[in-house]
Amino acid sequence: MRRLAYLVLGLLSLGGSPAIHAQVTLIGTATIPSDAADLSGLKGSLADGSPLNRLGSQGSAIDYSGRGNLYVMASDRGPLDGATDFPVRLHFVSIVVNPNARPPVAVTLDSTVLLRNGQGENFVGSNAALNLVEPSRSLRLDPEGVRFGPQGTLFVADEYGPSIHEFTAKGQWLRSLPVPQRFRPAAPSVMPEEELPPRNRAGRQPNRGFEGLAITPRGDKLVAILQSPLIQDGALDGNNKRIGCNIRMLEIDVAKGTSRELVYPLESPNNGVNEILALDDHNLLVLERDGKSGKAAQFKKLFRIDLRQATDISTIEQLPAADLPPGVRPVKKSEFLDFLDPKWGLDASQTPEKHEGLALGPPLPDGRRLLLVSVDNDFLPNVPTTIYAFACPAK
Repeated sequence: MRRLAYLVLGLLSLGGSPAIHAQVTLIGTATIPSDAADLSGLKGSLADGSPLNRLGSQGSAIDYSGRGNLYVMASDRGPLDGATDFPVRLHFVSIVVNPNARPPVAVTLDSTVLLRNGQGENFVGSNAALNLVEPSRSLRLDPEGVRFGPQGTLFVADEYGPSIHEFTAKGQWLRSLPVPQRFRPAAPSVMPEEELPPRNRAGRQPNRGFEGLAITPRGDKLVAILQSPLIQDGALDGNNKRIGCNIRMLEIDVAKGTSRELVYPLESPNNGVNEILALDDHNLLVLERDGKSGKAAQFKKLFRIDLRQATDISTIEQLPAADLPPGVRPVKKSEFLDFLDPKWGLDASQTPEKHEGLALGPPLPDGRRLLLVSVDNDFLPNVPTTIYAFACPAK
């Protein structure tokens, strides 16, 4: 198997004191060049001139296989925000983290697989690949979350639908999980602006569907989260400016297909959610951030949430923009990590816009958990893909 290796910058090493074990520590930062090629074997170029085998946006999602150092990463819909027929794909990578090595993190691309439907056709990231006559045959797909299932299959969250699909490890579609109709626009369109009011009064906002996906440690439940509130949940004002803060989370029983919905409250309507990661059956991490980069970035945080006391809102058709109805409890939320904290020693001028992927790796030598955070480079030239490696308390 052909493998492409990338060098990683080492920043910190782990100490051995008990006080350190109770803290979050940045181990190192991986960078993968923006002009790197993947292992899809595709030839030729897209309409924008970029190579079909460009390794880009693979930081949109990341997950650990539970075996050795094997991870999966997902490229999203491709260059130019859905304006090209980019065949969407997953990448299997080896990520080795050794705090005592120099560099402490090493990344190797092992293989690339294209995602295909039941007829063997490639899913693509183009907005125009929507089939309005036979929606089940649509080829447009925007992978923004990926998780390994207990049987070795892969669950992929699609931002377009929003949908959740199960694929084989070779990229073959197996099934779609049931998603309540309220999450989808009644009148989908190949033109994003036509998916907003007044044409649609409900459903996900364009490019604001399922942005994150978690799977519980036993593999029996998936939790998908929208990037922003549904239109009917007070998302927008009369000028379609974002004012809503109440995001719906969808928890699905993998075997039965039954579901419940919970509320995640944004800190600001200017933020969006980009990933969710299960720590156990009821505690999860949620990545909430703004859309700014460099020194203009103001909000890039991880929150720990607890689902146990949250209200199931499956029977509530509409939510207000801010305050919740009486008796409705959102998930319990507390700050876990601030990516903009100066203690990490990172150059603020180099803060990326899109922290998007979260994965827990194998235990570190000192017993702490390895947390990987990947950044989506949006296929931009001269913007590398970045992976942060953090050591976190075991509990």
